[in-house]
Amino acid sequence: MALPPDCRNRVGVNGRRALRFALALAVLAAAALLAESAFATTHSERKLATLNHQILVAVNTFRLAHGRVALRDSAGLDRSARRHSLEMGRRGYFAHSSVDGTLFWRRIQRFYPAKERSYWSVGENLVWRSPGLSSAEAMKLWIASPRHLENLLSRQWREVGVSAVGVAQAPGVYGGGHAVIVTTDFGVRR
Repeated sequence: MALPPDCRNRVGVNGRRALRFALALAVLAAAALLAESAFATTHSERKLATLNHQILVAVNTFRLAHGRVALRDSAGLDRSARRHSLEMGRRGYFAHSSVDGTLFWRRIQRFYPAKERSYWSVGENLVWRSPGLSSAEAMKLWIASPRHLENLLSRQWREVGVSAVGVAQAPGVYGGGHAVIVTTDFGVRR
């Protein structure tokens, strides 16, 4: 059975719309894949997780050697650190403040709230290196910097979060090459 001419046109228009929609989705998916690959880690996630652990161990080893308590890993501080490392890598900047100017402690507070405690404080160490970075190199750079050393040795900290990300073709201050960016967030709530 044939359709009347006006129905065939509607089917044809709807078919063209569906085809355009499918093509638009395909273009968006391809663009998303390209964008994601530009910021994808070139280290495997396992290597970066290992680097996170190695930095945590190195920080605690250093603290214990200097008469400080070892820090507990904090899921909230880990999330804060990860978000900041990823943002810096994607946006091509390197600073404690967020790209929108938000102060570092306000960013951390979203992930590590005071929760009605009488005392809350946070600190942060950053480091990056291209093309790669080891925990020993990160510690050496932090120890050489008085402000970073102060965070490493502070008696007030009780928890820590570490996030190392590897960014291929990192823009901005990273010069378009591969960079490993580490954010280490320190905290105490009591």
